[in-house]
Amino acid sequence: MTRHPVTRRRTVLALTAATAVVLAACASPDESSDTSTDAGEEMVIGLTYTPDVQFAPFYVAEARGYYEDAGVDVTLRHHGASESLFGALEAGEEDLVVAGGDEMLQARSAGVPVVNVATLYEEYPVVLIVPADSDITSAEDLAGRSVGIPGPFGETYFGLLALLADAGLTEDDLTVEHIGFTQQAALSAGHVDAVMGYANNDAVQFAEAGVDVRTIPLGEVPLVGIGVGTHEDLLADDGGTVAAVVSATMRGVQDVVEDPAAAVDVAAEHVPGLADPAARDAALATVEATVPLYGSASGGNDLARWEAMATFMSETGLLEGEVDVTAAVTNDAVAHP
Repeated sequence: MTRHPVTRRRTVLALTAATAVVLAACASPDESSDTSTDAGEEMVIGLTYTPDVQFAPFYVAEARGYYEDAGVDVTLRHHGASESLFGALEAGEEDLVVAGGDEMLQARSAGVPVVNVATLYEEYPVVLIVPADSDITSAEDLAGRSVGIPGPFGETYFGLLALLADAGLTEDDLTVEHIGFTQQAALSAGHVDAVMGYANNDAVQFAEAGVDVRTIPLGEVPLVGIGVGTHEDLLADDGGTVAAVVSATMRGVQDVVEDPAAAVDVAAEHVPGLADPAARDAALATVEATVPLYGSASGGNDLARWEAMATFMSETGLLEGEVDVTAAVTNDAVAHP
């Protein structure tokens, strides 16, 4: 049976303490008087799927020693392509995980004890993308049209539902096509009238490919974007270390905001292919498009927005059960919420 990180950590600490007692008993007073230690806590951060420049804040925090400064030995772990988003967190293989706040809330409703401890994207990253010459200029124009999404899951789907709700529409008022992650091909070939995608990913890829499109922001939707989550047991048992990791990560975010090009240089140590000038330019465009999403780069959670999100996701059938929002999100781990 896999132990949760909290259980592993308690066991290690107990064994360490027991060993220390035995050694102290055998040592002379002079030998046992030095109680200093350079050992730090160990934490694994789950970065979803393959290495990507969008994880630059974590790469920067690691490369510049911010985690080490915080007294934490951090391992950055990328998920496998077939791995569930929160599976490693539940299994104790990860201590923190990067995911959408809405994804965490949905998981929590399904029994996953994840708690959001910091919000990275203060602006929701999903947008509606249409050809530049399209007559679609607002969500209201989607009635009777077709929209492509990867599938009925994740932030592109949540964003579509929020966009339609704000316009007084439902999925029945248009044709929703499940196109996988082929937004560029589907829109360019005219298979759909619009697609849902990420402002700092899909929209950038359209531009890099020379496809002329427009993006339509979702506006003030009741959804929370990418953040950092942890297991509720770990937060209760070792909240100080969680807060230290969050603080170090936010230093990485602030560095990315201040110097996107330098962040790409650091990311090149993790992301294959960035030595190629064209790939590096595309990566820089992605980071520059991500900077506005960070907002104040404080990590603080908007608790009122979380309450609104819980209501919206419940009303649209995105939650499997009721969720206590006060248990699903906290500002205890951020310095300036």
